[in-house]
Amino acid sequence: MGDASRCAQLVVTELLGAGVQEVVLSPGSRSAPLAYELFEADKIGLLRLHVRIDERTAGFLALGLAKASEHPVAVVTTSGTAAANVHPAVLEARHSQVPLVVMTADRPRAVRHAGGNQTTDQAGLFARHVRAETQIDDNPATPRSWRFELARVLTAATGIRSGQPGPVHVNLSFSEPLVPGDESAPIQPELRVTPRRPAAEPVTLAAGPQTVVVAGAMSPGEGAMVRAFAEQADLPLLAEPVSNARGGPNALTTGRLLLRTGLGEEIERVVMFGHPTLSRPVLRLLGREDVELVVVTGTAEWLDPGTNARLVADAVELAPAGDDWTRRWAETDLALTQRLRELLTGLDYLSGPVVAARLWAAMGSADTLVIGSSSPVRDLDLAPVSAEPPVVYANRGLAGIDGTVSTAVGVALVVERPTHALVGDETFLHDLTGLIIGRHEPRPDLRIVVANDNGGSIFATLEHGHPTQSGAYERIFGTPHDVDLEPLVTATGAGYRRAGTAEELDEVLTEPPIGVEVVEAVVDRRLRRVLEREIAALGA
Repeated sequence: MGDASRCAQLVVTELLGAGVQEVVLSPGSRSAPLAYELFEADKIGLLRLHVRIDERTAGFLALGLAKASEHPVAVVTTSGTAAANVHPAVLEARHSQVPLVVMTADRPRAVRHAGGNQTTDQAGLFARHVRAETQIDDNPATPRSWRFELARVLTAATGIRSGQPGPVHVNLSFSEPLVPGDESAPIQPELRVTPRRPAAEPVTLAAGPQTVVVAGAMSPGEGAMVRAFAEQADLPLLAEPVSNARGGPNALTTGRLLLRTGLGEEIERVVMFGHPTLSRPVLRLLGREDVELVVVTGTAEWLDPGTNARLVADAVELAPAGDDWTRRWAETDLALTQRLRELLTGLDYLSGPVVAARLWAAMGSADTLVIGSSSPVRDLDLAPVSAEPPVVYANRGLAGIDGTVSTAVGVALVVERPTHALVGDETFLHDLTGLIIGRHEPRPDLRIVVANDNGGSIFATLEHGHPTQSGAYERIFGTPHDVDLEPLVTATGAGYRRAGTAEELDEVLTEPPIGVEVVEAVVDRRLRRVLEREIAALGA
């Protein structure tokens, strides 16, 4: 067995020891030693291998697998531009604290600066966006140092010692021969790494200030705890749909609109969980100098969009105030929700908020939803709160539209239950290769609802959509593409259906997804700015 194969075998052994159960591979010659070992491990059930021809898709597929499993997932590429294509997924993993293990194959050091084919300087490729990185050379063969470096970066990925999970980079220089022989790599003694920090005692907050809970993007387990905290403390809960806390009696349907009312002005304290980035009214609240901001996070770093935090804690507790504060929020929310429903049902066209609301209403606690950035997640933020909502995943670390289809495929493959995704047309087209799944690969049951308004309607709701910018808007922000989605979808082997009305969408949603299916919901964006202004006026 050559040194490359010996090294690859040890790498796979260490991945398994670190709890890696899923690996995504993009084909390449220089990464062949790892590919052979992963193929064999998959055959005997030690891990599940997923092969994708597009490294960018592979990175986001691994991200989705890691989000849903809450275990580290590895993505393997060959050298050169292949490695660089994983960078967007690394960025999202860094800001959403997802344990992504990026393994890039490389040429030997001797040819790195000599113009060798597909050769560049891959050391530090992901710069400050990874928790840790290492360079491993198969020649000379040093199994003990290989094992040490792998243990170090895999521990950083899981955050077991730091409390801060995230992406790591392992750059592997493989020398020829790149095919396996008959010998096995030497068995290395097991290294056990234990968590560093015990659970912290909660900080007791003083009673008195008029308090609300704000919940941003979080995992399902974290979201459930936040919902329980709000209900135990009997506080109004402004929960983004990606928080996994947007359910139950304390969650508000129209939270972002209520902040424009007199109730919003009465807020004296905010207890913030997760990563709230969705609405400008919430961000303004977090930055108000007259508001005491308490940030609750169990990780080593904290998020404070308004740079206004007075307290950062692992956990907090607060006794119920026993006054009518929460009741007033609930009553106002109920009335505002009814007015919102009347506004949306009175439209003579299919709108983004209606698509989101119908999808949300069709799902329950046994379902999973992956939500795309831009307009869909904001539309979902107005969907009526349900008692038992679905589990929600999203790429809100950097809130990019790229890789969402691949992330949804990864999530669906892990949860193994009915899964839907709601994305815009530009998000969908940006990751069309996410639908390309080889005949030998595991396939999920996933329905992707594409709210197709033929462009970027979110910009119409911002300052760019003001009539004074109408001369430039459609070309550089609206960006109509006029793409016929049906032939694109069917060419990948996925199913296709079209819904032009809310009733047609409801009919589709009565059936569970089987295989990969795309539902095109045709949305009219011409009045998007007007609709947004009418919605905002409800809270004025």
